[in-house]
Amino acid sequence: MGRPSARVAAPWVRTRLRAAPGAAVALALLVALAACLAGAFPRAVDRYEDAGLQRTLRQARPEHTTVRVSAPQPDLGLPPERRAEALRPEVLKRQYEKVLGTVGSPLNVQRAQSAYGVAGTVSPAVPDPWLPRPTGLPAHISLAARSGLADHARVRTGRLPRAPHPVDASTPEVEAAVTAATAEALHIEVGSVVHMPAPGRDPLAVRVTGILVPRDPYGAYWSTVPLLRTPTLVTLPTPGPDPDKYWLGALLLAPEAAPALLGTSTNPARYWHLAPDLRGLHAHDLDRLRPAVAALESGPGLQRARAATDDGTDINTDLDDALASFSRLRSGIAPLVSVAAAGTATVVAVVLLMTGGLAADRRRAELALLRARGASLSGLAGRLLAETAVIAVPAGALGLAGALLVVPAGRIAPAVLSALAVTLTACAALPLRGALAHRAVRLTAPREDLASVRPSRRRTVAELTLLVLAAGAVATLRRRGTTGDQLTAVAPVLVGVIAALVLLRLYPLLLRRLSGPAGRLRGAVGHLSLARAGRTQASAVLPLLALLTALTTAAFGGSVLAGVAEARDRAALLTVGADARADAGAPLPADAPARARSVPGVRAVTPVSIAYQAKPEDGEDAVPLVGVDPRGYGALTTHTGLGTFPADRLRLTAGDHPGTSPLTAEKHFGTARLRAADHSEAGVLAAEARPGTSHLAGDDRSGPLPAVASPSVAASYGTRRPFLVRLEDGSAVTVRITLVRDRTPAVSGPDFLIVDRAGLPAPAGRPTSLLLSGGHVDAEALRKAVGGSAAVRVRAEERARYADSPLQSGAEHVYTAAVATGAGFAVLALLLSLLRAAPEQSALLARLRTMGLTRAASRRLLILESLPQALLAALGGTLTGWTAIRLLAPGIDLTTIALPSAQTPLTETRLHPDTWSLLLPALAVVTVAVGVATLQAWWTGRRGSVTELRAGDGR
Repeated sequence: MGRPSARVAAPWVRTRLRAAPGAAVALALLVALAACLAGAFPRAVDRYEDAGLQRTLRQARPEHTTVRVSAPQPDLGLPPERRAEALRPEVLKRQYEKVLGTVGSPLNVQRAQSAYGVAGTVSPAVPDPWLPRPTGLPAHISLAARSGLADHARVRTGRLPRAPHPVDASTPEVEAAVTAATAEALHIEVGSVVHMPAPGRDPLAVRVTGILVPRDPYGAYWSTVPLLRTPTLVTLPTPGPDPDKYWLGALLLAPEAAPALLGTSTNPARYWHLAPDLRGLHAHDLDRLRPAVAALESGPGLQRARAATDDGTDINTDLDDALASFSRLRSGIAPLVSVAAAGTATVVAVVLLMTGGLAADRRRAELALLRARGASLSGLAGRLLAETAVIAVPAGALGLAGALLVVPAGRIAPAVLSALAVTLTACAALPLRGALAHRAVRLTAPREDLASVRPSRRRTVAELTLLVLAAGAVATLRRRGTTGDQLTAVAPVLVGVIAALVLLRLYPLLLRRLSGPAGRLRGAVGHLSLARAGRTQASAVLPLLALLTALTTAAFGGSVLAGVAEARDRAALLTVGADARADAGAPLPADAPARARSVPGVRAVTPVSIAYQAKPEDGEDAVPLVGVDPRGYGALTTHTGLGTFPADRLRLTAGDHPGTSPLTAEKHFGTARLRAADHSEAGVLAAEARPGTSHLAGDDRSGPLPAVASPSVAASYGTRRPFLVRLEDGSAVTVRITLVRDRTPAVSGPDFLIVDRAGLPAPAGRPTSLLLSGGHVDAEALRKAVGGSAAVRVRAEERARYADSPLQSGAEHVYTAAVATGAGFAVLALLLSLLRAAPEQSALLARLRTMGLTRAASRRLLILESLPQALLAALGGTLTGWTAIRLLAPGIDLTTIALPSAQTPLTETRLHPDTWSLLLPALAVVTVAVGVATLQAWWTGRRGSVTELRAGDGR
């Protein structure tokens, strides 16, 4: 019989836990925290994506999200009885139940807001003269027989319509109800009769029996067809200042009265409106939602609906457009979040591996003794796995429970898988490290310091493999942007991995270079610190990898967040034009600038006049003409950085007004001049100008107004000749373009002309807008100061509006949390690295103090010993972060996450390195390393040399 296999006994696990309770508690806390964060991340992503989807669908409104199933009226060749029978509510209800079965998962129908019935597809004009006629055209009325009217409206006056007798196409009169909004607009009262045209017979009399108030006016029942709730004043596209208009309203018949529509000219159609349950739609079901909607519109769902209703049935909905809009927005945001998630996951995994490595190094002698006494490698790994699992598994479960409580919304399966991955990593770290370190039985452990270990061929192959992967990921991201595969998400991580491996190759060379100059210095601290730094174990690749990955991810994430903030600031500035502005359709009061200047937070006020309908050369195209004070407006352009120009280039000097001849169009601002042959043109311009207008030909100041123009205006009208600009009040000015600028604060559009306001006619020169500069402008006080006639926009409010999307703001918050988590675990990795060498360093300091080393020298020794690796990580992390951002920036556009989807960006926002995001994490690494070394030296000094050098200590 063979020897029975050794089993892991419970006393071993219990003994190990009792021997090191502090280490067990620390491991449990670490695993619980990591599992909680790992479980919370996918649920947080699900939560903000679901919120973004719900917001997109709410903004689309039920008239676009409802699935509209419609069928034409029954065949005209059928007998009248069968045609009428097809429109009765009993038949429509049976068909409604069958149509509900055509909707496939995950699209669910909200039955409470769904409806069916018959409605006219044509809204004919009615002859009743008592209905309002704004421009003389008769009102148009739509008829609808809708199910569930009593459940979705309350009767304010009268009663609900009824059909006590069977109704068909020959019925002369039916009852109807109207909503309160329709009754008010069309002057309808209880008892009013509307006559609907009916071909070949007398008009159908529709008697109003009740006025209703919708219970949920914005629900799908009333909002799928808004006309049923609210009438519309239709404006016809007729020329002239007062186009023709007519009212369009709806009358709600009893469902039993639907066959009466067959005798009218409304061309009735049957319908079944299916309102989707928006609360049951989730972003992670998007890949199934869109095919389900497509199957309804033109797939198997449509075939089943036709089989249940009519061969001519059609299904329409704009739900797929709303889903596609959300999908485009999410596809632009998700890759950026995945970059932060990949970096943070890498750092957390490294910390967990370092924890196992630290435990294995601390127990190196114990494990070597077990191997020497005959313990098999599998048995040793099993013992280590058992004692780690008994700590990590409950801690992981506790962390998962915390994640489910902290983030209550979202899927459970991804959270469980993430927490399980953390737990398995924590369980496997110590057994794997122990098994690898003790593959062979040795009496003494070989040296593994960086100065002596030569990289193996396997390590070289592994590094080259990672290099190829990183290069492929970066090339993919640069070529295809963030729409590439998941390899692009780990591109910054792979760049950090390669940098860590390269720096570890260069680290011994740098130490050898510094050891020579350090040996020539007075004192042994410098030389000894470098020697100690060179004795760092080769397994230090993990802490360096954690630091570089965290620094790269932090720099990348900080630059993303800084770029998002910059893009929003820029977009708000381009929209408002200043820190705040007040716009009025008419000239502002004379004291408006003074009142605005007294508002708290306002430093300067720049009044401008804007004529949006100014027409150069009496043409059809309008160009906004902005009249400004050159000095104040020039200062504003300098402050905002939008189209900066010197004030004197916009102001006419005395030399520009010859006073005797209107020959010269310009002397100092251009290269071309008008010649004597152009006297006739100058005379025409002078005749068109109003008397008393400054800077116009015909008086003693004949020069045209210098103007700053946009590139499009300059290309259309040229910069070498003056041209006439006709203002809204009929007056005219002559301008000449002297400068071209892409943008200007007063106008956000691509076309503009800017002139000196003093050169405009008196009415056109009065300010219509105020542009304000200030740090924190009080918006409410500004609105009160300028009055209710002016529209006030504040840059801070505009910027805040860009961040109100749940999808974008949620992604930004998750990104920030991921970067902060990665930074925290990187600091923990640094602490674990320093803690690993702490016992040996304490013993060394104790020995050196017995030989006369002072406490100050002890502090310097520990600080100098920790500085090389800290500086290596800080400098390498800064350089790696900068390199990763520069390499990946061409493929990343921050506009999607910075601005709402409805906002049309004026320019793309590309990623660029942020100085503070590069330097602050690196400085934090150096500060933590120095602080820990100082604290360790102080603590070692308090314990004393006798405690550190007690007998039997193997350190």
